[in-house]
Amino acid sequence: MNKPIMPIEPKPSQYGIDPSLVKKRVAEMPNMVSLQLKDLFEDLPPVIFPGGENALEDVRKAARDSLMNVDMSMIMPEHSVNVLASHHGFTLLGGHPYAELLKMIRDVVVEKTGCEDIRLRAGVGMRFRETEEYIKRYGLDEHYKGKAIGIAPIDEGLPIETEIGTLYGLKKAYDADWIIHSHHTDVREVHFHRQVDKAVKPFGMSYARIETRSTYHQNLGPRAANFTARALFESEFVQKKFAFASFLNVGPHGVIGVDSDNDLYAVNDRATFIGCQLYGKIMTLFGEIDECIAVLDFPCPVPYVFSAGVIYANFCGANDDLYDLEKPLPSYTWYTEAFYGKNDKPILETIPGMNPAIKMCVHNYAWLGYPSEFFSKHIPTVVVGREQADLFDTDPLNILYMSHAVTCKTTEAAMEFAYNTAKTDKVIIFDGAMGGLNVSKSLAEYLIKKAPEVNEKVDKELLPKWLKQRGVDLSILDELKYELK
Repeated sequence: MNKPIMPIEPKPSQYGIDPSLVKKRVAEMPNMVSLQLKDLFEDLPPVIFPGGENALEDVRKAARDSLMNVDMSMIMPEHSVNVLASHHGFTLLGGHPYAELLKMIRDVVVEKTGCEDIRLRAGVGMRFRETEEYIKRYGLDEHYKGKAIGIAPIDEGLPIETEIGTLYGLKKAYDADWIIHSHHTDVREVHFHRQVDKAVKPFGMSYARIETRSTYHQNLGPRAANFTARALFESEFVQKKFAFASFLNVGPHGVIGVDSDNDLYAVNDRATFIGCQLYGKIMTLFGEIDECIAVLDFPCPVPYVFSAGVIYANFCGANDDLYDLEKPLPSYTWYTEAFYGKNDKPILETIPGMNPAIKMCVHNYAWLGYPSEFFSKHIPTVVVGREQADLFDTDPLNILYMSHAVTCKTTEAAMEFAYNTAKTDKVIIFDGAMGGLNVSKSLAEYLIKKAPEVNEKVDKELLPKWLKQRGVDLSILDELKYELK
């Protein structure tokens, strides 16, 4: 156990309260400690970020080395190129590593091909102006010579003929001769994609019109929906434009490299292994937690706040194995919500309840812009500060969030209320602490005790099953080890 890791700092945004209103971080409070993930799982691969003073330079070097080995011969000096990105990458590890990858992509394409007409097209979720903030925050507008914009699912669409019929992409995503798909291996919404074709997912999400991407959330549900993304990517229209993919290889403990390839499905296999092996260990460990207070303390919408690479929405379903495709539905998705009756209970026996280990949620700092009433309705929630409560009351997606939550004036008061009400001193903080996780001392002791058996269970029992379900052979490990040297 160590002193708490400094959380990701509050960020100015139209989607959250002013950073000056975040008076106290829960990690700073008594009895809080941190655990390094390498101390829990010794076989986690080495990271290049976070690290020393030159950590970002190491990310740039890894990106350049990877990109220099990719075939770009299809790109001519007179051509145009769209680098396609997604908003979630900017919430990883402070956002800088993903931004540096995007900058290096432009630099190497210019160097190798002589092409100068290179644009950045950064997609979003439901916060339509979010990537505009990131583009300015990380200097991408300047690096891309004024050719960097955010694209939203309500922008002008483009019909794309696929083997399952006409689907709709975003016109601005495809208005170039070539596209470069830049993403990351962070698992993010395992409860939605279930680590099936995760590397292909943005073609049905960030780069798609709302009519097409809604099939993912509301028509088909987990396990099945990613075939729309695959259908879009495999369409003749997209294949003629696809140049290559370049991914920030991220584990729950940091950046482990950069993976660039002309074959997206090869990247997908490697991303699947990382998602199942590395993140699977953390997810399984979190599923062993018997009781706790969960704290939201990160500049992201409620379900997307981080602890050890795992988002709160995943933790809400960690009592069930989200990676096991034999489990039909997770505790939470929009699709799952649709099968709740008027009594606020599932009408299907196959829907597990929300993680019973979460006795209370302390909402110290998290953004709006995502429908989160489901969380406060099913998990007792206390929100810190009248300003934050009022902000959620003004959000069209969260009008009823505060109807199921209470408000405390200060972080200290909220935590005291949680301790007295939840009757536990185990605390897990979703604050984006890099390289480890911030927890209470009692929970740290519990996790240290549980980690060895979880490590063995994932390696010997769960990982082979998860990979077999996704058609990925264990031999991919040899390729990954070579990549990471």
